[in-house]
Amino acid sequence: MTTRGPLMEAGLTLRFWGVRGSTCASGPEFVEFGGHTPCVEVRCGERLFVIDAGTGINAFGVHHRDRLPQRIDLLLSHLHLDHVGGLPFMKPAVLNPACEIHTWCGNLDGASAAEPLDRLFSPPLFPITLDMFPARFVHHGFRAGESLTFPDGAVVDTILLEHPQGATGYRFRHGGRTACYISDLEHSEPWPDPALLDFVRGADLVVYDGMFTQGEYPACRGWGHSTWQKGVELCRAGNVGRLGIVHLYPQHTDALLRELEVQMQAEMPGAFVARERQEISFASVAAAASPRRRRARVAAVA
Repeated sequence: MTTRGPLMEAGLTLRFWGVRGSTCASGPEFVEFGGHTPCVEVRCGERLFVIDAGTGINAFGVHHRDRLPQRIDLLLSHLHLDHVGGLPFMKPAVLNPACEIHTWCGNLDGASAAEPLDRLFSPPLFPITLDMFPARFVHHGFRAGESLTFPDGAVVDTILLEHPQGATGYRFRHGGRTACYISDLEHSEPWPDPALLDFVRGADLVVYDGMFTQGEYPACRGWGHSTWQKGVELCRAGNVGRLGIVHLYPQHTDALLRELEVQMQAEMPGAFVARERQEISFASVAAAASPRRRRARVAAVA
C-alpha cells in the first residue's frame, strides 16, 4: 500500500483476531491458537484496515473500544458465514452513530455485499437489520484483480482466488514493506499458480490458508482450501520473507498445530501457525535503515 506524508515512516503491522476456518473451536485443547473465525487487523502506519468479519471481529472491537477511527474499511475475502458472521458484533463501532463501516467485496462480479448481508442479517435469521444499527454501513463492490484506491490515497491490490463462489486475496504495501492475505483458496496443479506467484513475489509476509494436512486434503479436494506445504512452496518460489498459516481446521488441537508448526519451520525457518492476538510488525525500510536504528541494533547486540 502506498500513502503520502509522515505515515510512510511508520511500519506495517498485522494482528490476528480470528484464525479458525468454517466454524469456531472451543475447549481446553484449543486455547493456544484460539477458536474464533477469521478477522485480521492491518495497520499501515496508523491507517487501519480490517480483513474479514468472522467471530474474531468482536474481540477486535472490544480491544480497541473508543480508539477506533470513525471510518472503518472492512475488506471481505468472500461472504461465507465464517467470514461475515461476526459483523453485527463489532462493538463499539456498530453502536457509534458517528462511525461508518465500509465493506469491500470482490467476488460478486462487481456487485457489493449489500444484498447478501441484508438477507443474512434480517428476521427470521437475525433479529434486526444492519440499517437499524447506529453506525452507518456503506457497501462497495469491485472485481477481484482490481486495485482499490481509497479517499486518503491508500491503495490495496487484489487477486481472485480459487474457492467455491470465489474469494479475494489482498496485498498491502507501506513504507517499503509488503504483506499479502491469501486465504480460502484451492491450490492449483501445477503449483504455484503464475498469477498468484507474481502477486506475492518479494513480500515480507504471506498469510496463507493451511486448513488441511496433506493426509486430509485428498478427501477434501474441491472444498477451496490448501495445506501448509503448498504455502511453503509458494513462498519459496516467490522469495517471501515469512509465512503465516490461518484458516485452521476447527478440529486441529493445540498439540497438533504445534507439531505441524515444527514440521513447517524445518522447511521454512520463520514460518508460523497464527495465534489469536498475535502481532507481526515490520519497521518501514527508511526507519530500519536509519543511523539511529542501526546504532540501537548494535547496542542491543553489544
